[in-house]
Amino acid sequence: MSPNLVLGPLLRYAGARDATVWVETDAACEVEVLVGNSPHRSRTFEVEGHHYALVRITDLKPDSSHEYAVALDGERVWPEEGDPFPPPVIRTIAPDGKLALAFGSCRVSVPHEEPYTLTKSEDRPVHGQDALYALALRMRRQPAEMWPDALLLLGDQVYADEVSPGAREFIRSRRDPEKPPGEEVANFEEYTRLYWDSWKEPVIRWLLSTVPSVMIFDDHDVHDDWNTSETWLEEMRSKPWWEERIVGAFMSYWIYQHLGNLSPEELEEYGLFERVHKAQDASRVLREFAYRADRETGTSRWSFHRDFGRVRLIVMDTRAGRVLEEGHRSMLNREEWTWIEGQATGDFDHLLFGTSLPVFLAPGLHHLEAWNEAVCGGAWGRPATKLGEFVRQLVDLEHWAAFHDSFEELAALLRSVGSGERSNGKPPASVVVLSGDVHHGYLAEIDSGDGVESSVYQAVGSPLRNLLGLPERLAMRFGWSGPGERVGKTLARLAGVAEPAVRWHLKHEKPWFDNHISTLELRGREAILKVEKPTPEDAGEPRLYTILEHRLT
Repeated sequence: MSPNLVLGPLLRYAGARDATVWVETDAACEVEVLVGNSPHRSRTFEVEGHHYALVRITDLKPDSSHEYAVALDGERVWPEEGDPFPPPVIRTIAPDGKLALAFGSCRVSVPHEEPYTLTKSEDRPVHGQDALYALALRMRRQPAEMWPDALLLLGDQVYADEVSPGAREFIRSRRDPEKPPGEEVANFEEYTRLYWDSWKEPVIRWLLSTVPSVMIFDDHDVHDDWNTSETWLEEMRSKPWWEERIVGAFMSYWIYQHLGNLSPEELEEYGLFERVHKAQDASRVLREFAYRADRETGTSRWSFHRDFGRVRLIVMDTRAGRVLEEGHRSMLNREEWTWIEGQATGDFDHLLFGTSLPVFLAPGLHHLEAWNEAVCGGAWGRPATKLGEFVRQLVDLEHWAAFHDSFEELAALLRSVGSGERSNGKPPASVVVLSGDVHHGYLAEIDSGDGVESSVYQAVGSPLRNLLGLPERLAMRFGWSGPGERVGKTLARLAGVAEPAVRWHLKHEKPWFDNHISTLELRGREAILKVEKPTPEDAGEPRLYTILEHRLT
């Protein structure tokens, strides 16, 4: 039988002269990406009975557009005959051209129909319209010149602890859901079903085939509150099902997300990719790697960067590389932080930092998290540490503010970039931190003090599709309020926590809680942020409309 596509193609990397295309197939085969008259080939590699390929396309021209097709063992399989979508294209980066970077996070995989599209329901969770789906539908009606140049997905691409309906049925068909971990993902095989559910929908599949994508994990890609603290980690490792879950999480993340973040040059230097590709069955190689990645912080680096002409995007891993020892807590291990500082040095028109967790939270929440870290560290005596840990896990106090030293280090890095210290005196026009996770969106301006010439912002895009309930919304609103900030400050002061060295404030009246997608539009040294939400569920095909447009520079 001829091989078939299971997932993909996904256009992952697109630079000025090269690109990568990712596919999953149902059998071992040679994958061929046809760009004009030029074929680019790669054999699949196998992991636990699944077959994958990442095809490298080279010798393209900058600022050009190329339609492409996919063949398996010489037989063309994509686009399919009668495909209603525009042909998939590879668009290379213009060295000095514009960049439209769409970004967002937190997207559950449920059908695009009622009752899943509802925003209110008395008897079941609601999710609303999918902002990513609405973006793809609009792109079908637009000329390619109006499409985003790249898509940045900032975490919770899949929900291992809030699985899709299809994954739930799959789990029930193969094991007893009454036994732990219940209807959560247990292993690599179940992770593959999550990704299939998330990317199989034809509209989303077409979008990912034609817009290059950049991805980083967050907690729900593995488990809610992943790596919150030493205590959390010890509790999870004591569970008999956890090891298989975390190994499956890292294996699947490496295959489905991380590989496509790397450029062709980085792939050539990546020893693990070469070993996996050469192995007849790479299951053992990846299993051993995944186990070490979890147990030995610093053995793998998930942070990476992408250059788009004179724009650099640095994406930081704020989950797997954490140091959790009380008294030495750090959002990233020292080697990874040193690497990030090195990538933030140079001459750029704009420098973007991608981190799934917002650096600059609602002020009330920031001070609450700083207070909690101090209490857990013994600021109120040993008896209070258990209460502090209980509160930390209960209300998810594990953002940058709960890693105080890392927060101050990153704030100092933003100041040094914005003052020109890292670029021979000519700072970028803008320095923007792009984040997700918190299920509400906002734009905050950062006041880093005298000498900072760059415009410095925090832009949060969350959720793409996963609405907060009313109690959580009220808590977030309180964090942004004056009384909320005063309560947080008082608690932090009582725990001996100093005021942060920087200040920040919203650039609009209040945050938004709707599903939405954000786009950062860069042209030369100009920057504009545009935020759009899909129309309500009773309007037929969802369409996007603007809820914020703000000029950053």
